[in-house]
Amino acid sequence: MTLRNLIRGSDLDTRRSFLGGMARSLLGVGAAATFGPAAVARALLQEPQAKLVLGPATAKQVIYLFMRGGMSHIDTFDPKPGQKTQGPVEALSTRADGLQLGQYLPKLAEQADKICVVSSMTSRQGAHAQAQYLMRTSFELRGTIQHPCLGAWCNYVGGRLNPMLPGHVLIGGGADMPGAGYFPPEYQPLPLGSGEDGLPNSVLPQGVDQARFDRRLTKLKQLDAAFIEKYKQRDVEAYDKAYAEAVRLMRANDLVAFDIGLESTAMHQTYGETPFGAGCLLARRLVEHGVRYVEVMADGWDTHADNFDRLGDLTPAIDQGLAALLADLDARGLLQETMVVLATEFGRTPEIDNDQGRNHYPKAFSCMLAGGGVRGGQRYGKTDAEGREIVTEPTSIQDFNATIAHAVGLPLDHVVHSPSGRPFKVADKGTPIAEILA
Repeated sequence: MTLRNLIRGSDLDTRRSFLGGMARSLLGVGAAATFGPAAVARALLQEPQAKLVLGPATAKQVIYLFMRGGMSHIDTFDPKPGQKTQGPVEALSTRADGLQLGQYLPKLAEQADKICVVSSMTSRQGAHAQAQYLMRTSFELRGTIQHPCLGAWCNYVGGRLNPMLPGHVLIGGGADMPGAGYFPPEYQPLPLGSGEDGLPNSVLPQGVDQARFDRRLTKLKQLDAAFIEKYKQRDVEAYDKAYAEAVRLMRANDLVAFDIGLESTAMHQTYGETPFGAGCLLARRLVEHGVRYVEVMADGWDTHADNFDRLGDLTPAIDQGLAALLADLDARGLLQETMVVLATEFGRTPEIDNDQGRNHYPKAFSCMLAGGGVRGGQRYGKTDAEGREIVTEPTSIQDFNATIAHAVGLPLDHVVHSPSGRPFKVADKGTPIAEILA
């Protein structure tokens, strides 16, 4: 599918409705809350202090794959062969000596020399919304403040790699996901419904040529000038800036990054013709064009009932898309500078209930890292024989996020103040895991 075929709203009636739709689609500008006082940053940066001595950061970009709902660790990344808690799932040997995966991940097993499984993740947060917020921001959910997610930190502190494209793209996520928080609205991720649909509102609507569009922009500036002059507030300026950046993105040559229709049939088949596969393929195209942080969401992991049948449906797309992404990045020479993260908000209980399901279990779960300076073919941390307790190297969500932040060169002691004056750091009090990094 080409970008020209992705036109949305070709019969829009007014200049403002078209421009509003364009800004929403291209830059994630939406509801008034996005530009309200609570979302607009008045963040004041202090001078960063000395960085931790952990070796050089090697990653420039992050592809963050989030299994929303709570992925079962025992059935995927931390199998327990021979134990009652394992249920009917078998363990697979992989290309990495001593590293086993669940039977649902045969393609990823062939790429296991590239991955590090963190099996000792632990948290006290067992509710979905709160746990997802914690994983993506490193902070507890509060009603009085919105914290920035890790992608916003990467662009706020590290800056964009390609000034013509958004620094942060969220594929398959919704408005309920934390974004810019108290940072300025331009650090809000660009939301895309799916990888297959590309970027809507990215070309002029039918019947509007460039000259007519330019006249509309000029008229818009004239109409808005008095309002902007009278209300010199940051949220007003941010909204005006969003329109300007949307227009610039429309005219950028790198806009082709959003069009996976330019990929070969063979490449689509390699990633899998599924929403997750398309999201991974788009993520690869975006990092090729200099997007610093790309997230791909995969829903459906809340397997309270029929856990094993559900995983049989869910995991093939993840297995194929992730394995293809790792192999493709490696073949293109991009894996060393691109950290690939697979995360979830918590694990599932070792006990299998009467509905053949597993319930929420934050005490022990698994996440995965690859590329970006990560030493592959290893398992970090260990759970006990039944997957119930952390035996070695307990790893908090803050530690996990600090490892990602360090790998991409963010100073962990860099302090940012929220609008209320409270100081925050990218991963709160997390400590990077030196053993994971090459």
